[in-house]
Amino acid sequence: MSHQPGSGMQYFLLKSEPEDYSITDMKRDVTEEWDGIRNYQARNHLCTMNVGDRAFFYHSKTNQPGIVGTVTIARAAEPDASAYDPKSENYDPKSTKVNCRWESVLVEYEQSFPVVLTLKELKEAASKDPDGVIANLALLKQSRLSVVPITAEQWEVLMSMIEKKIRDEGQVVENDTMEGNKRRKQN
Repeated sequence: MSHQPGSGMQYFLLKSEPEDYSITDMKRDVTEEWDGIRNYQARNHLCTMNVGDRAFFYHSKTNQPGIVGTVTIARAAEPDASAYDPKSENYDPKSTKVNCRWESVLVEYEQSFPVVLTLKELKEAASKDPDGVIANLALLKQSRLSVVPITAEQWEVLMSMIEKKIRDEGQVVENDTMEGNKRRKQN
């Protein structure tokens, strides 16, 4: 699926190490600058994002890596200010305010899942259907990228898998999106 600006709703998966920034942090903060991306292919995916696009929030480099929630793109790509800030751990001496090599987007918390759709479960689903929707996830094909596109069909299948796991485990989904909207209106 081609991801071109202005071509309708797009879907992505954003990885974060929970020790650095978790879905709990995202829920607390409501919005967050998704910066510090220093891979050209991941940066290019950021550049295709439009306001209103949706993304899965994925915990990586943890005992149970997997999808833990969703966010919405609240602002399209702009130069990543951390790239030209010498005090930032993401500083890039080749970037300047005039010529920044990196981009960031603003993401807004949408929801947390009461379960984790694990990488192991995704790999198992892919192995059961090697030509299927899950087997073609960029997450499984380009596992090192921290920002990957997802097709609308993949989004729907993943959401169905999450909903089934929630039901199977007898969990309840809280409507975090409404809670987040109330907080934003109060500020």
